[in-house]
Amino acid sequence: MKVLLIVDEDAELTRQALGFARSLGEVEAVSTAPSELPVERLHVAEGLGAYAPGAWATAIEEVIERLSPAAVVAAGTQRGNEVVAHVAARRDLPFAANCTALNAIDSRGGADAPSSSLDVTRVRWGGSLLELARIHSELALLSVAPHAVAAVEEAGSPAVESFTPALGDSELAVQVSEHLDTVVSGVSLAEAKVVVSGGRGVGSADGFGILEELAGLLDAAVGCSRVVTSAGWRPHTDQVGQTGTKVSPDLYIACGISGATQHIAGCKGAKKILAINSDAEAPILASADYAVIGDLTEIVPAISAELRKARA
Repeated sequence: MKVLLIVDEDAELTRQALGFARSLGEVEAVSTAPSELPVERLHVAEGLGAYAPGAWATAIEEVIERLSPAAVVAAGTQRGNEVVAHVAARRDLPFAANCTALNAIDSRGGADAPSSSLDVTRVRWGGSLLELARIHSELALLSVAPHAVAAVEEAGSPAVESFTPALGDSELAVQVSEHLDTVVSGVSLAEAKVVVSGGRGVGSADGFGILEELAGLLDAAVGCSRVVTSAGWRPHTDQVGQTGTKVSPDLYIACGISGATQHIAGCKGAKKILAINSDAEAPILASADYAVIGDLTEIVPAISAELRKARA
């Protein structure tokens, strides 16, 4: 079956979505610029200008009419989910967001016919629930949860077909007018290979000093939980969680963090989680690969001291 992939501004998450799309069938993609994605054909929409969800939806619908795909797949980013939601609303079709796995395809019309139903697993409730869903639709509209599927690494040279979508004033009524860059000092939280994060158990804004010291030794970024930003100890840009930054480091060190569902949704992409907590019953321990039970004001400086000793 044919699958249409929406190219997102996040290249890594687009390649993860491509990995998922390949499990459905032969993939073509739609974008606003040339790409080296390893797909059969790339449909490049010209003249869109600044991001406008209505304009993007129109461009995608034009490709759908030409291609007649069995599924449309996007990365589960804010932009990807928004655009697919527009397409779903226009076509009065169901939309399965944040899928993590394809479980089954039921195609009663033969190998080349559109799928009559798909069984997928998807993330719900900020990552606390996995839902098994069956999608009954001739056109399945899906987005892929970030860091749930391995990214496709190889490059490609797809055939390129450019087109200019027919846009009216209504499609351009809502669009991005300005980008404000976040001022980041040191290692970026979203791109860090190691994140040292603190929660209520750190005790105060000054308590983050030992976490910053450890982060410096590990070339890591410093993060925090929502309660920390609510208390004014750290800026919102440092928050990891469902309403903060979603991270996927090699190592996530959670210090004094209880492990609310919303926080776990932000750090579950980490390859390994080390929890340092005085509470042996803290919920975060259920998600941790390693745990140290004790006073973080003693444990964190001890780790820093051992790192210095090993490098001496």
